[in-house]
Order: sequence, then structure tokens, then C-alpha cells
Amino acid sequence: MSSVQSSGLNLGYVGQLLEQYLDNPEGVDPAWREFFESGDELALEALPGLDRLVESRLREAGNGGATRDGSPALAAPPAPIAAPLPLAPEEPRAVSADGELLGAVAAAMSLVKAYRTHGHLNAHLDPLGSEPMGDPALDETRLQPPLTEELQARIPARLLRLFVPGETLLEALPRLREVYSGTIAYEIEHISDHAERVWLRRAIETGRYRTELSADERRELLRRLARVEAFETYLRRAFIGQKQFSIEGLDVLVPMLDEGVELAASGGAHEVLIGIAHRGRLNVLAHVVGRPYAALLREFEGERSIDALVADPEGGSGDVKYHLSASQSRETSAGEIQVTVAANPSHLEAVDPVVEGLTRAEQTDRSGGAGIHDPTVALPILIHGDASFAGQGVVAETFNLHSLDGYSTGGTLHVIANNQVGFTTDPSEGRSTRYSSDLAKGFDVPIIHVNADDPEAAISAIRLALAYREEFGHDVVVDLVGYRRFGHNEQDEAAYTQPLQAERIDQQPPVREKYGQRLVAEGVVSPDDVSRMLEETLEELRAVHDELRTSVASAVPPVEVRTKTDTGAAVTTAVPSERLTQLGERLLRVPDGFDVNPKLARQLERRRESLREGGIDWGHAEALAFGTLLEEGIPIRLSGQDTERGTFSHRHAVLHDPRTGETFTPLQHLPDASASFEIYNSPLSEYAALAFEHGYSIAAPDALVLWEAQFGDFVNGAQIVVDQFIVSGRSKWGQTSRLALLLPHGYEGNGPEHSSARLERFLQLGAQDNIRVVNCTTAGQFFHLLRRQALDATARPLVVMTPKGLLRLREATSTLEDLSGGSFQPVLDDPSIEHEEVRRLVLCSGKIYYDIVGHELRAGSPTVAVARIEQLYPFPLAPVSRLIASYPEVREIVWAQEEPQNMGAWRSIRHRLEEAAAQAPHSDGVRYVGRTWRASTSEGYPTLHHHDQDRIVREALGAGPS
Repeated sequence: MSSVQSSGLNLGYVGQLLEQYLDNPEGVDPAWREFFESGDELALEALPGLDRLVESRLREAGNGGATRDGSPALAAPPAPIAAPLPLAPEEPRAVSADGELLGAVAAAMSLVKAYRTHGHLNAHLDPLGSEPMGDPALDETRLQPPLTEELQARIPARLLRLFVPGETLLEALPRLREVYSGTIAYEIEHISDHAERVWLRRAIETGRYRTELSADERRELLRRLARVEAFETYLRRAFIGQKQFSIEGLDVLVPMLDEGVELAASGGAHEVLIGIAHRGRLNVLAHVVGRPYAALLREFEGERSIDALVADPEGGSGDVKYHLSASQSRETSAGEIQVTVAANPSHLEAVDPVVEGLTRAEQTDRSGGAGIHDPTVALPILIHGDASFAGQGVVAETFNLHSLDGYSTGGTLHVIANNQVGFTTDPSEGRSTRYSSDLAKGFDVPIIHVNADDPEAAISAIRLALAYREEFGHDVVVDLVGYRRFGHNEQDEAAYTQPLQAERIDQQPPVREKYGQRLVAEGVVSPDDVSRMLEETLEELRAVHDELRTSVASAVPPVEVRTKTDTGAAVTTAVPSERLTQLGERLLRVPDGFDVNPKLARQLERRRESLREGGIDWGHAEALAFGTLLEEGIPIRLSGQDTERGTFSHRHAVLHDPRTGETFTPLQHLPDASASFEIYNSPLSEYAALAFEHGYSIAAPDALVLWEAQFGDFVNGAQIVVDQFIVSGRSKWGQTSRLALLLPHGYEGNGPEHSSARLERFLQLGAQDNIRVVNCTTAGQFFHLLRRQALDATARPLVVMTPKGLLRLREATSTLEDLSGGSFQPVLDDPSIEHEEVRRLVLCSGKIYYDIVGHELRAGSPTVAVARIEQLYPFPLAPVSRLIASYPEVREIVWAQEEPQNMGAWRSIRHRLEEAAAQAPHSDGVRYVGRTWRASTSEGYPTLHHHDQDRIVREALGAGPS
């Protein structure tokens, strides 16, 4: 901006801009920023009052005036006036000293901002000694004007809003450099919330959480590092060639977790829940959870023999030692706290949302209403890999949950165990960002980078992280930069693919040794102390191992004990009609002054009529099932995409006032309820959302937890969760739950992505009574099914192929008597036929039943019976056999389905059907009727769909093509 341009502006306006500039240089127009930073003589001549304004600011800062938050107390800018101030005539002069100082202050502000924003680029974060890349903005000699020591000595530090010690920039700059570019560094300036940024700046620059450890604390830290190293050393020597996925190179992770547990306990937490993959897991189990050395050594010795596995009461097959869960109580200075490491598969980061769900369940009081969430009760800690943090999409999905009402855990402590390599893949091949942690910036999460060979800095990182969580309830990331002493596992040779890095690591002393040398130099310990700490742990491990070898040699296989796999038949699911009628009325009540959408109000009013006259539809039956369970003390959590209303507008569990926008959830206000009802629309995610609910259901075995897909087709976005947790968790880890998956399924001409919930996949995964798969066809059946799932003493995950078109189909509705009597039936016989006259028996499941019985040819097929198999796994062999035997003259048995022949139930249940068909003496097996083998689930054109659907129905009824 030229002096000519500026000469017409008033001093008050410029004063306001200067205030804005001093607070945030990036917040003013670039032209004004250039003006303030230039120190241009002509500009100063045009605005001589600007010198006096700067002088007053400097004088105020020098007198020590400060605001409540410690920032300089700048005077309010002069009020703008209508016309420019008259300029007093002045003689031409050289650039004044104050003009030079103004430019220097502007440069100093830029320097401070550069350190806060980019100081990490100059930090010494790599234990292997690589040089930081640096940034020109951090070099005070390259600024304009260059910040010489003379100029630095004239700039009061308070004017720069610094919190580091020092009266002037000259005194403060070394400390600022040490804070932001040492062995610990920070990325916080991307955070959008001003209060959070200021809090973090103050906490970081004052060193509030970097207080020096006492001599006793430092000795204990060294002792802890010795135990970590000795454990890995002993395993490697005693079990040559076995995988242990050593923690070495990131040894300080264990003391960091120790600190996290201590701080959680002092903050009132009852439990710490940890998600960690294979790297360092055994060490964490031993030293953070407190699992005995003997238990871990037994895994290596092979104590879990085939005899022990067969005798597992849950019929388990087990898992490798670095996937298993553990949970123990641990003593802290604040009392006992439970520490849990969640079971996880080899699918990296898959455990992240599971841990969030586990934590949320622990934090929730489910005694009534919508549940009460208290994030202080439990702390989630997720240990990530550097390659997987950037590479696995579930990490982003999990971060997206952190501030959502239905999913928040009050802040998660994320620690990236940064090996600087992913298996054999260099960072430059594995991510497009400089840091693996960069993803977190998009979620307004602060990032702390720390050198893994500076144990005290690493401890301070945890202190700052958890203080931030306590203050703001948000996630925080600690990027622990270390290395991997060996290959991906102990059988791997890292030098094949990372030869230079491997050579450098070979020369790198362990952190215990480096820290020990430092403490010896400072007189805290002696050299003998350092070596003795390591040897003591090695000797302890040798003694435990010797004793274990003796016990393994004389072990007697336990006796096999089996639990009952299904107690559903013993559950009473019927509810007296009087109680249902009363509940139905209560579900229609809303508070005084609350308006319901008029169109919806008429729909809900019909629910009152249906209790009297019949026609209870799917959404109504579900609400009644939920209400009765809440009154019986069973908490319910229901989530999914658009779940509050329902994808197909059938549920309306949450009502919205069209005038005020307020909401009301009747199921949260039942007077006789003694449990909570949680319902949340989920983010547009399947993977993390379902994994979260799985974790919640594991930690809340008393609750009925349900996850609903928008369309069942989309559940394949969470296939990892289904495969690795839900269907196999019982066999691998002894974990099961009541989690129910509601998956809309049915062929209605809506194309390949809106037809199939991939029933065949769940049936293929069904084994050892691990899950229940149901495709029920009436509202009453669904009512009883939900109640059975909640009340059955034998908990198993439930997969329901829920309907779309049947939600309002009159023929699929039920009566009050259907709900007040009976129970869920795995097989439904044809109610309209004389058994002795039947020659063809059509067996089917789901919506196609109504297509068959509602077809125009059905009335002309008196010798055809149509029966439904409602439960497909575990297959109800005995009921199906009895059904077939009840048709003594049947000649043909047909299985009809709308899915292609290579999909649906046919291929999984065919052998069971043929076994049951042996009860029919005149029939020769079971014949398939349905779509042919297809690569895609369904037709893309409605006309083609209807043509094929009609063909299936005609063939099932024994008629020819139309």
C-alpha cells in the first residue's frame, strides 16, 4: 500500500487494523500486513500518529500490563472518526528508530507464529538421528527486517503473547526454540477453537506438564524400561524363531501407558480400555495389564494343547497369543482400576471402534430414560501403527465418532507406535502426507510428536494429552517416533528391504542403556544399578519358566464340559393383552404443548385402532416389544443410518415438533420402565458404526443392542466386523453377545444394490451355534423374536433379514392375540390347506411367501402347500422334519427363493432340507426353484425383475410360464 493510498485513511481505523494484526497477522488483509511489516519511510510520514500508537503499545507492554490470560494488555484502539485527521506539516526525515522497531515487532510476531505452526519441522524426533527438514520461517536472520540480537533485546516478550520465560524476545527465543523444536513437538494451530489453541499454547510454553521428574521417579522409569527390554530379550533367547512382535525401539510405550493408567485413576476412572495390534502387545499384557509372566510363557510353551481347546466350554478353537484379550485390576496411587486390552484380529485398526463401543458402554448408566453418559468413568486408549493409521479407512471413521452424541467417549488417547516403516513399505510408499498423524488434523485434534528415546518427554506428552482431554473432552494424538529393532517379526530380515535403516538400528543402543547413561552422568544411579535392573528381570523370568516347564510336563487334560447352546424355547415372550393395550396408549402420549406432524399423527393414531381391530404392523410390533423389555429392566440401544425414523419411514421412534423443532422419544418416558432406551442416527458408515455396537454389546451383556443397515446390501461395508468379530469371536476369544443386525432384504425391483443383505454369507459363516439367522414374515414373529433375543439366557448375535414392502403389507400384520400368546416359531405351516390332499410342498423363507400365496394362480392350486422356514440358522431340522412328515401324500418338495441359485439360503441348507425330506416316502429329494446362477444379486430393470419373479412363482406352484 503506497503512502499516497494510505494518506487519506484515519488513524483510528489504522489503529484497529494494527490491533487485529498484533493478535493474528494472518487475519488482516495482505496489503495491510505488508504495510505494517515494511517500516516504509513514506508510509510513516503519511501517518505520523502510527509511530505514537506503536510507542504506546510498547510502553504498555513494558510496564507489565497484562490481561487475565497473561497476554499483553493493549489499550482499546481509538474510535474511528468521520473525516481524516489533518496532517501536521513535518520536515522530511530518515526512517525513525520506532519505524524499524515496528517492522521488527511484526517480524517477531511472524517468528512466534512460525514456531507454533512449523516448529515441529525443526524438531529432533527421530531416535535414529535423521536431520529435521526445517523451515525458512524459523530462521530469524532471514526475516524482514532480520531480527538481530540488538532488535530482539528491544522487543518485549509480552507484546508477542508468549508464555515462555523471558522479558524480551532475546531471552525468550531460546526457550521457544527448545519448546517447539526439541525432542517433543506440537501441531495445534490447525484447531479451529480459539480457547483450545490458547490453552494448549499456555500449557506447552509454560512447561506445566513437563516438570522435572524426581530422582525416585527417574529411577523407577529406568527400572520400568529394564523390565520391558528384559522381557523381550528373554523371549527371543528362550523361544528362538517364535513370533513375539517385539516392542523394542518403542520401549517407552509401556511407561507412557503406565502414566495414562495412573492419571485415569486419579481422574476418577474405573477402567482403562486399550486397543493395540500385535506390535508390543505381549509386553503391554505383561507390564500394563499385569498378566503373569507364567501365563504368557505358557502360550509359548504350547500349554494350550488340542486337549485343552476341545475341552473349552464354548467349543473354541482359540487364537494366537498376540490377539488375545486380558483384563485385570491394577493398583495405582489413587486406588484400584481395571485395565483391559481388547481382543483383536490381524486386521489392523479394526479394533479401534470396538474399543470405543466398549468404553461407551462402561461410561453409560442404563437405569432409565435415554441413559446417562459419564466420560470420566472410563478412558479409551488406542495404539496405532504408523502405516495403518494413514492407510486404514476405519481410522477416519473412528475419529468421526469422537464428537457425536451417541458415540463420544469424552476423548480418546491415540498413540501412534511409529516404527517409521510398514512391514517392508517405506513411508513414502505408504502415505501422501509428511506425518502418519496428519489425518487427525481434519478432526481438529491436537498432535504431539515425541522422540521415543527421550522417556521423560514421552511421559510429559501423556500428561499434556490427558490434561487436554479432561479440559475439553476431545481426542488427542501422540505420535511416538521410534523404530523397529528387528523385522516385522522375529523370523523376518529387515535388511532385505531397508538395508540402511537396519544398519543404523544395529548400531543404536536400547533406550534403557541411553537413559541409564544419562542418569549415571547426573549421579542419579550407578552403572551397577543399570545392569542389575536388567539382570533381575531376566532372572525372574528364568525362574518362572523353569517352574512352568515342570507343570507343563505333568499337566492333565481337563474334562470336556459343554454349555447348552440354545435356551430360547424356555423363554416366555408373550405379554398379556391388558399390558400391551396400556403400553400402546403410553407410546402415543406426548407432552403438553408438543405438536406432532399432522400427517404422522394420523398414522400413529391408527396404532390405537390396530390394537383393537388387528393390523399391528412391523413398526408398531417393534415398539411394543421394546416397551415391554424396558418395563422388564432390559436396556436397549438402537442405532443405524436414519434409524430414528427408519429408512422406510416405519418406525418414528423420535418425534419432531414442526413448530419448534424439539424432539420427543416416547420410549424414553415410560412410567414403568426401569432401563434406558438409546436411539441414534449413525454417521454414514458401516464399518466403524457396526464395530462400535459390537463393542458396546460385549461390554453390556444385559442390554439388547441393535444395529440397522439403511439397506441390507450395505452391510458388506462392515464385512471385516462380521467375519473377524461377530461370528468368530466366541470361537477365538470366548466372546459373544446379544447384538442384533437388522438388514432390510427383499427383491422388489430396486436393482442390485437395494435387494440383498447377502443372506448366503451369514449362512456360510454359521457354525458351532455361533449366530442366529432369521427371515421372519409377520409383525408378531418379529415381536416374539426381539423379546427372545433379549431374554434368552444363551446370548448369541442375531441376524434378521428385515422386510421393506412387508412393513405395511396387510397380510404381514398381526393381532393383539398374536402378541399376547404363543412364541417365535422357527417354522410356519400353511394355515389354509388340508394336509392329506397336498401333493406338492413348497418351502420358502421371507417375502417370496407373499408373492406365492398372493399370486392369481394360488387359488387354483389346492394340492400345493406353502410353508415358511423363519429361522435359517441354526437350522430347525426337527420342526422341518415334522412339517414334511405331516404331509403323508406329498410327491414333490420344492425350495423356492427369489435370490439367485448361488446366493440366498439354498446352497447352505440344501443338505438339511434333503435330510428332512427323507420323512416323505413318496418324494425324491428337494427341487430348486428360483433365479439361475448370477454374478450380480438382481436385475437392474423393474420390468425384467417382475418377469423373473412371476416365473419363479408360477414354477413353484407347478404352473407353466405365462
